[in-house]
Amino acid sequence: MLGNIIRYLDSVVARDPAPRSRWEVLLYPGLWAVFWHRIAHALFEADLFLLARVVNHFSRFLTAIDIHPGAKIGKNFFIDHGFTVIGETAVIGNNVTIYQCVTLGGSNPTNGVGGKRHPTLEDNVIVGSGAQIIGPVTIGRRARIGASAVVTEDVPEGATMIGLKARSTLVKAETWAKEFMPYGTPCKEPCEPTGGGQRVEDLEQQVALLRAQVEELMADRQHAARENERW
Repeated sequence: MLGNIIRYLDSVVARDPAPRSRWEVLLYPGLWAVFWHRIAHALFEADLFLLARVVNHFSRFLTAIDIHPGAKIGKNFFIDHGFTVIGETAVIGNNVTIYQCVTLGGSNPTNGVGGKRHPTLEDNVIVGSGAQIIGPVTIGRRARIGASAVVTEDVPEGATMIGLKARSTLVKAETWAKEFMPYGTPCKEPCEPTGGGQRVEDLEQQVALLRAQVEELMADRQHAARENERW
């Protein structure tokens, strides 16, 4: 038991450059939210739903993190800072990292399969602050969800998702297959999909065409005004 706790604390220290020791990690609200969730989930699995909810609400009061007792969470789950909401049918794999203000939310229950209406995060997923992952979607292993992204569809293994609605940056496998990097994607990695330059050229051509049309209309208007003055 003690060995598992030490390994968990070490996994948090490895992902967060802020703490100077394991003792600091013991003060993290994300750690205590996971601790209380383990208890609430055990009660939920034993069909003690009301008692599980009581533990859940107590944990939310202390940590400002709301994890439904029914959510299934793997090993070494780390919520950095907190203010996170995780729904009942969410499934979280091992070594997943979530930053602040993330929602693993539900969709219309009729859209789920067998009542599944919340996301599944596979192993080693990183979710940036403010991201919203909605519905019974699957986030593949080692995928990264950028800050404030909105994800409503499955994410392939190793992809980096950004934007509203989130889209893939098409990061190459050799780029994402690396050790954990605090705070997500480095700036040197691409932030736009392949073909962004072509899109800019297309927009410039459209602007040039619109400018020519406006100039033509203005010329016609000036010509008509001169004709009116002659009469």
